Amino acid sequence: MIDKATIDKIMDATNIVDVVSEFVTLRKTGVNFKGLCPFHDDKTPSFIVSPSKGICHCFACGKGGNSVNFLMEHEQMTYPDALRWLAKKYNIEIKERELTAEEQQAANDRESMFVVNEWARDYFQDILNNHIDGKALGMQYFRSRGFRDDIIKEFQLGYALPQRTTLFQAALKQGFKEEYLIKTGLCIRKENGEVFDRYSGRVIFPWLSVSGKVNAFGGRLLDSRTKGLQQKYVNSPESDIYHKDHELYGLYQAKREIAKEDSVYMVEGYTDVISMHQNGIKNVVANSGTALSVHQIRLLRRFTSNITLLYDGDEAGIHAAMRGTDMLLQEGMNVKVLLLPDGDDPDSFSRKHTEEEFRNYVEKHQADFIIFKTRLLLEGVADPIKRSEAISNIVRSVSVIPDQIKRDTYIRECSRNFQMSEQTLINTMNRFIGGDIENQQKEAERQLRREESQTQQPQQPQQHIGYHALDEQASEVERMIIQLVIQHGEEIIIRDVETEDGNLINLTVAQYIDYDFAQDDLHFSNPIYDTILHEAAIHSTDADFKADTYFTSHADINISRIAGTLAMNHYQLSKSLQMRTDTTSILQKTNHLIVDFRIGIKTRLMNELKAQMAEAMKSADMTRVKEIMKEQMDAQRLRDTIAAKVGRNIVR
Repeated sequence: MIDKATIDKIMDATNIVDVVSEFVTLRKTGVNFKGLCPFHDDKTPSFIVSPSKGICHCFACGKGGNSVNFLMEHEQMTYPDALRWLAKKYNIEIKERELTAEEQQAANDRESMFVVNEWARDYFQDILNNHIDGKALGMQYFRSRGFRDDIIKEFQLGYALPQRTTLFQAALKQGFKEEYLIKTGLCIRKENGEVFDRYSGRVIFPWLSVSGKVNAFGGRLLDSRTKGLQQKYVNSPESDIYHKDHELYGLYQAKREIAKEDSVYMVEGYTDVISMHQNGIKNVVANSGTALSVHQIRLLRRFTSNITLLYDGDEAGIHAAMRGTDMLLQEGMNVKVLLLPDGDDPDSFSRKHTEEEFRNYVEKHQADFIIFKTRLLLEGVADPIKRSEAISNIVRSVSVIPDQIKRDTYIRECSRNFQMSEQTLINTMNRFIGGDIENQQKEAERQLRREESQTQQPQQPQQHIGYHALDEQASEVERMIIQLVIQHGEEIIIRDVETEDGNLINLTVAQYIDYDFAQDDLHFSNPIYDTILHEAAIHSTDADFKADTYFTSHADINISRIAGTLAMNHYQLSKSLQMRTDTTSILQKTNHLIVDFRIGIKTRLMNELKAQMAEAMKSADMTRVKEIMKEQMDAQRLRDTIAAKVGRNIVR
């Protein structure tokens, strides 16, 4: 357990911009920062980070909160693990009691797999640096690739001994369960029950998540053992913590440089990434030979929208460059292609040239993808049929680009290069776009039918529709009241109120609402809202109390999550356009919301009485009918009286 004092220390030291910047590229806009939301497919930056409030919020999908909320959502961490992550970042010592055997047994499988992987990473590194075979075989291999000690350490490279069960036995001695060694893929169990190491005799390349957690490994056979083999590399299998189409090798080491350069190089292999990084070109990642996925592209788009595909100049390299490019364009990426001289890959080219020479070559030879594709498909092609197919292929790529201005620019460029009518190309492009839209609509309809067939529910009676709408309206009023408390709870709106004993006091927003509710014992439908209101009323006169800061860093994670969402203004306006929030306007807004809240309660009561009346009439219980009629009249008068306070007209 982490004590309250340590939690407070962690929260005081945390800078929300620093934390979010680990995962999202942010740009300053006024007093806040803005970036692409990491929680949904964000085409335009809608994720706002407020350093003054210590919170972040997406105005498209609604997710956000303080630093702890962000880490929990983004990295799928538990609350304690998010605190530990922040403590490590800000060098804050956490003293915790050891977990009991029962608590270890109950630990989350996912976290256990990360623990096993981190141990294995350290084990492989220790073998590489300290074991005689590790130094003679593993380190010698890395030296032959020209890797420096600092680079070997930065990429956490290691070596697995050739004996088939050394890691397995070492892990068991450390108390790790066979179950997690199998689940992570570090070990393999045969049908006869025998367990052996997956990576024996291989140099090890750990895969790190964006936050630096070890989620997988790649192992390469040494050169002397790869002759005649098709598969030099073995990678971790799919697991709860590793999905190969969601990860990019080297992203953890490259993310800051990618954001700084506002561009990324995409290569194929581990050694390509490491050699370029060592050569000073650090904004580089690899997809390790697999086809690019939407998940990987969207992961990159958090940091940049500019990508250069960097491959060998041979036929395989050209094929790799063509793979997945339409998907990149469709996701709004600006795509360039660079083919290295035949016989070179990024690894070998990096070792032959200085950083300056490499950058000069890139600048001179990289080409916009559409131009590259045009040259590749049309150069030297005279056959009309093949030429028309190639042009259609190119226009197809243009059609998937979401930005209309970019599409029009490319079409004009293609018209000049192909010596074809621009209108013909536009018509062709529009057919592709129309076909895509139609296919998307059909898929959406199929998905809807699948969902409907899985969730066939009897239709609700018609009268419930009105109640549902009323509940939604009431929930919105409650949310607005709590948002007012979080944003202005400590501000004084009534001064010099005389108490029963003759003293004069001031009332804050939170106290004013809490006092009004107490007169009739009113409560929110959400009990967390009640807690927020009561705590704000109690603390609102404390020295240095700020409601938004207090609740966004609240020890109750549910309260801090709600506060993080509500603390951010719904619209980020310039100062000249922001509505004044002086005492008078806040008081007026408070009174209106309280009245709306009370009207909502009475309206729901009247609807309940209406339903009771129908039952009483059905059973011919005239005594009960008269009682309900009196209750309805009382409720009606009270509702009209409440509404009259703010000049509302209630339609009967």
